[in-house]
Amino acid sequence: MENCDKNILQPVQNYGKKIKIGIIGLGTVGSGVFKTLRDFKNIEVVKIAVKNINKPRNIDGLDVSIITDDPYEVVNNPDVDIVAELIGGVEPAFDLIKTAIKNGKHIVTANKELLAKHGEELFNFAEKYNRVVLYEAAIAGGIPIIMPVKTILAGNKITKIEAILNGTTNYILTKMDVQGASYANVLKEAQELGYAETDPTGDVEGFDAAYKITTLATIAFNKRIKLENVYREGITKIRAQDMLAANDLGYKIKLIASAYIDKEGRADVRVHPMLVSKKSTLAHIDYVTNAVSLSGHPVGDITLSGPGAGEFPTASSVVGDILAIVSELGKTDYILPMMRCRHSDDAVPIDILDTINKYYLSINAKNNKGVIGKIGNICADNDISLASIVQRCVSDDNTADITVITELVKEKNMQKAIEAFENDEVINNVNSLIRVQV
Repeated sequence: MENCDKNILQPVQNYGKKIKIGIIGLGTVGSGVFKTLRDFKNIEVVKIAVKNINKPRNIDGLDVSIITDDPYEVVNNPDVDIVAELIGGVEPAFDLIKTAIKNGKHIVTANKELLAKHGEELFNFAEKYNRVVLYEAAIAGGIPIIMPVKTILAGNKITKIEAILNGTTNYILTKMDVQGASYANVLKEAQELGYAETDPTGDVEGFDAAYKITTLATIAFNKRIKLENVYREGITKIRAQDMLAANDLGYKIKLIASAYIDKEGRADVRVHPMLVSKKSTLAHIDYVTNAVSLSGHPVGDITLSGPGAGEFPTASSVVGDILAIVSELGKTDYILPMMRCRHSDDAVPIDILDTINKYYLSINAKNNKGVIGKIGNICADNDISLASIVQRCVSDDNTADITVITELVKEKNMQKAIEAFENDEVINNVNSLIRVQV
């Protein structure tokens, strides 16, 4: 056992030299990666590219001679074996990675946007030059998901994913739930604490989660998912009143990234708020924690949860990918075959209008006789059956808030009903329309 442990800790002995690492980006994640890699005696970080070379770094013993503000010094450095790209965005990251691959370097990245938008081109390019691109950190921070799907779960046919993939939105929704506070107030607090960006659009409008579920579904379903076919809806319209109503009904509201593939290979991939049953594991994933639930055969249902962001949790995934590459170098001319892209077919997308869902509606209407019946009639006219309809309160202006939960119904029928509600003289407004977990 002792000898086995030594082999695990020193995976590059067969390579015959220290493995040289180049890092692009020394922000939160890059700093965590650098600090973690110093624990491995057979690995050496030889070049680091930063945006601002004069920025103070909270890293003890950092050799400033390896710092540059030109990232091409990293990807063109002949000594570098592996490049860790940790700056995000499409450009210059894409060109830097392609340049590094041309120069014979393997890639580790945390770049969810680049993978979602250009993954197919990137993986084909890497295969052409016989290099690997690993990206465990791009999906769920410190939660291991890509390598398990490609290795331990490789014998499964995964058909469904439901996940919480964005810590910022999950933090906001949790605080709204716990405090009974408005979205605007909690967002401001999250920004002050550093949990939300000054411009939070990428998180709160669902872009970040959409990038992640695009790549995760592609890997899990073994069919390419196109980002433009992923339905996306953020959390900016969620109200404190919705949180209260959801709790009364036995639910929590979460931003869920979901993907489902049917027997014909058609994929329904989306990101939107959802009423999640309190009996579900995802209902209890709070604050900045992330989680991924997978359903497949023969494994059944499994959920992995943990920190979805942060310096060391994300560094854990980046360093794990680096070590996976290191362990293969010098042993074969074609490393990590199971981790390479093996799918070439595009999934046929299912339009959101053709999906079937349950819905929560919050309707504000005049407190007139027959208004409940009017809502029921509009639903019936659009082939919508109701599971419950409750008048919650009457305001001083003699309007009533009415909560509706539907049975399963086609999205296009629901949208026609919403249009009818908005054109009806006794209904003032449809305040909320949120899908319900089935």
